[in-house]
Amino acid sequence: MHCYREKHLKDTCVEIYSCGTDIALWIRGGQPTVQDGVVTRDVCGYAGSYCCYYGSYPIKVKACPGNYYVYELIRPTLCNLAYCADVGSVNTSSTSVIPATISTGNVTHFLSVLDHPWRAINNTDPSVIMCDRSVTWSGWYRLFINNMSAQIPDICVARSSCGTTVPLWIRGGHPTVQDGVVNRDVCGHFDNYCCHIGSFPIKVKACPGNYYVYELVRPTVCYSAYCAAVTNISSTHTTVTPETSSAVINITLPEECNSQTPGGCLQNLLEQIENITAQVLPLNTVTNILTMAFNASEKIVESSSSASPAELASYGNRVLKTSEKLISALVKPTDTSDSVSFTLAVVEGQVFMVGPQVTLNKILRLDTTNSSVDIDLIGISKNNIERSAAVAFMSYNMMENLLKPDFFNTSNNTIKTMMSTVISATLPKTTNTKLTKPVNFTLKHIREFDPSGSLSCVYWNISEWIVDGCSVLKTNSSYTVCSCDHLSTFALIMQTSHPPESDPLMELLNVVCVIVGLVFFSLALLTFALCQWSPGVNNVARINICISLLLAHLLFLLTQQFLSFIRRQQVLCAVISGLLHFLFLSGFVWMFIEAVLLFICVKNLSQIFLCVIGYVVALVVVCVSVGLVPEGYGSERCWIKIDKGFIWSFLGPVCVILASNTVLFIKIVITLNTTLKNLNAEVSQMKQTKIMVFKTLGQFVVLGCSWILGFFTNGSKVLEILFLILNSQQGTFIFLIYCVLNNEVRQQYRKFFRCFCCAKQH
Repeated sequence: MHCYREKHLKDTCVEIYSCGTDIALWIRGGQPTVQDGVVTRDVCGYAGSYCCYYGSYPIKVKACPGNYYVYELIRPTLCNLAYCADVGSVNTSSTSVIPATISTGNVTHFLSVLDHPWRAINNTDPSVIMCDRSVTWSGWYRLFINNMSAQIPDICVARSSCGTTVPLWIRGGHPTVQDGVVNRDVCGHFDNYCCHIGSFPIKVKACPGNYYVYELVRPTVCYSAYCAAVTNISSTHTTVTPETSSAVINITLPEECNSQTPGGCLQNLLEQIENITAQVLPLNTVTNILTMAFNASEKIVESSSSASPAELASYGNRVLKTSEKLISALVKPTDTSDSVSFTLAVVEGQVFMVGPQVTLNKILRLDTTNSSVDIDLIGISKNNIERSAAVAFMSYNMMENLLKPDFFNTSNNTIKTMMSTVISATLPKTTNTKLTKPVNFTLKHIREFDPSGSLSCVYWNISEWIVDGCSVLKTNSSYTVCSCDHLSTFALIMQTSHPPESDPLMELLNVVCVIVGLVFFSLALLTFALCQWSPGVNNVARINICISLLLAHLLFLLTQQFLSFIRRQQVLCAVISGLLHFLFLSGFVWMFIEAVLLFICVKNLSQIFLCVIGYVVALVVVCVSVGLVPEGYGSERCWIKIDKGFIWSFLGPVCVILASNTVLFIKIVITLNTTLKNLNAEVSQMKQTKIMVFKTLGQFVVLGCSWILGFFTNGSKVLEILFLILNSQQGTFIFLIYCVLNNEVRQQYRKFFRCFCCAKQH
């Protein structure tokens, strides 16, 4: 403890650039009295027209007999911060805090009725296993069992009852009519522990008329479902006594908040939270307050278009500080180890505490849905006199809307994309916070990974994202591991170059070429269907090639013309990309069937019914792809996404087909040469077959090589134009090879035109 007899730390707001530093630190909550003993006070720093714009770690304060204070000071959170001293005398009077309860508003109606008999707590039928995750929950619900009013149990329910594996009940008791709307944690009985599974909190209200209504939300796991029990409403007030807190917290959202500006409403709420002096709070209190804070911050996000970057950063700083303060209140003394965790709609948190008698001897890992942290908490505790330490880990699902990726200032002009949830790691109520080893964060990618992008592990520093002390340890298409030598608020940001500006000439060329190709696909189909062919010619594969590619090119053209509308419909975009995958792949499968039919013909083997597999194979590939990676469809251009190697669901089968066709054509050519030498009587027939082989080989080159060319178009305008022309004119090449260059077809064309001209003259 550092002693100050003639001076004490300031306990009122201090102007910026005072006390010989940029940000002067003062303590919030006032100085204690001698009778108060040792108290903990928050430390604030003035900036941005707000007295507590910056927050530093809380410190311990004690008033001593003899008119002086002593302080247990710790290293501030940032540089350019310094504690500020003032001349004064010790406080001899006590202050009081007026307790109240959390207020969340009123319910005026409920929307639906739950009257499923299987929800009854006495239903233990193992053949009935229901899951409420499949229900689309919206609004308020009242429960009935066999036409009798029911309620969600507020005591532990036997496992595998209520028609599910994990029966859900509410913790904290039901409210009275006078309590209004309250929040309650939801527990699930599993593995011999009544609250082994925690679900999202719900709102509960007791209504006049002896019943309850519930604002139900989707549970966290399957198979879990809300239970129902027939019982009477309580007419007496239920008091829930916290285990470790002696304070009752009063956090109220003013009724006029709906008419206030979102910023003023959030500021009012955050100031109330910052004034909390209780050091330990029960979990349900912390989650209730966090829910209110993030609900208020969502209004800021909704109006973010009118907020400046500085305002957004300021709100983000205060929400982060408030969250870290609240989660630190979950830390309580332990001799061995203890943990607390919660999951809300917009934030997840986990706290782990170790004491002097802890038996753990490995690196600790804390997990949330989209992230995890590995930290040497045991080593940190050994560096503390008390031989204890605690780590708090939080994952924010919506924080990127306040702490935007564009706040990552770099010299190059790139597009910044937040690739992970924003996470925060702190060591609350730990005296010596020096890390013994770097901390590793595993961050799951929440957006499509661009292999050409540059990933950066960053941390939040007041008003911007910076990379100091953090580096990328490992990365793949699904997740990235970051290593940092300090704790703070972290995220993963990807930088990509700006897409090239649209070229009107290229777009016009694309439309014209595709339309021309569609015309020739149509002409080829009409020729195959209407012209008379020699008995030995089988056009089934060619007709289906034209159908597949005609539909694919037509769908692609329409998609690109209406892309701005389709992109807003994510499901429609994914369906279109799946159809394109199926149609293009069908074209290649039919090309393979064409080669197989030729091989059978040359070998004089019996014809096998192969046509049905032309579409079945492509359909199977698409179905397997959807089953394995359902999110792989629906890229920015409504095509297959290239991350996670999903593009190989198309390129893989195409490469196999092209390789197989190459082998077949080599065998066919060898067989033809051998046959032509030995069978002079059938020379004309074999020559005709040879012509068909080389036409099919030309088709193989045209259809296959244009896609291979697509691999090499990176940034090359010439290759891009060449790829566009070759790929869009596949119908033109098929028409030329099989129709125009066929003597029999040309004769039928002449006959058709002569008849047409004669009919026109008459």
